[in-house]
Amino acid sequence: MGVRVEVVPFLVVAVVLAAVLAAFCRFLGVSGTAAGIAALAFGLILWAYLLYFFRDPERTPPSDPDAVVAGADGVIARIVTLQPAEFDRCARFSGLTDRGRFATGAVVRISIFLSLIDVHVNRAPIAGTSRFLGYFPGKHIFTFKEKSSDYNQHNSIVIEGERTSCLFNQIVGPVARRVVYWPDHDKPVRLTIGDRVGMMKFGSRLDMYFPDGDVAVLCREGDGVRAGETVIARTRTISGATTK
Repeated sequence: MGVRVEVVPFLVVAVVLAAVLAAFCRFLGVSGTAAGIAALAFGLILWAYLLYFFRDPERTPPSDPDAVVAGADGVIARIVTLQPAEFDRCARFSGLTDRGRFATGAVVRISIFLSLIDVHVNRAPIAGTSRFLGYFPGKHIFTFKEKSSDYNQHNSIVIEGERTSCLFNQIVGPVARRVVYWPDHDKPVRLTIGDRVGMMKFGSRLDMYFPDGDVAVLCREGDGVRAGETVIARTRTISGATTK
């Protein structure tokens, strides 16, 4: 299992905090040995958590061309169907000006809540051409709350595939203040299903929007999912025929 290189600055901060703890213990009159042990224990525990949090396990996407997979590890927090007027606000909030498949009809949103112990590497739920729509400052409401989808700081990406499209919002809350999209921000990038696309740090929410007529949702609220592997929906159209 790999670990993301993004952990390095946090490991450095952990060392600094351990040194501060040792100095504070000495200021309180604690012996040098005891202060050193306390600082070492604190530093090792913090390092262990950081290395665990920034883990990046390999995932095997399904071979089914109609599969839509989870874009993040976590729990399905909410599944809602938005009518065109309701989706308009989401599209503006996400910088989606070229609606494409989202231009008409209802849209289904599948939201995944990530806890502080989940893998936070995000993966492409479908194969297609990915475009970075932008970073959008916002509030830092707790991401288990539904309104965080409409107000919180986030990155927006749209992935346009052959069978459907996905608007992909990486949302961060009061603890997580950093969200990353790794592919090129300035030009479209071709992705395969399950490719790594970015990371949200320290508890977050991932919202995935699909044209409702394109997909049949298979997951339920409360389901645990794994990014790049768990099938959460299937596309309805295969070679011009509509699945039942």
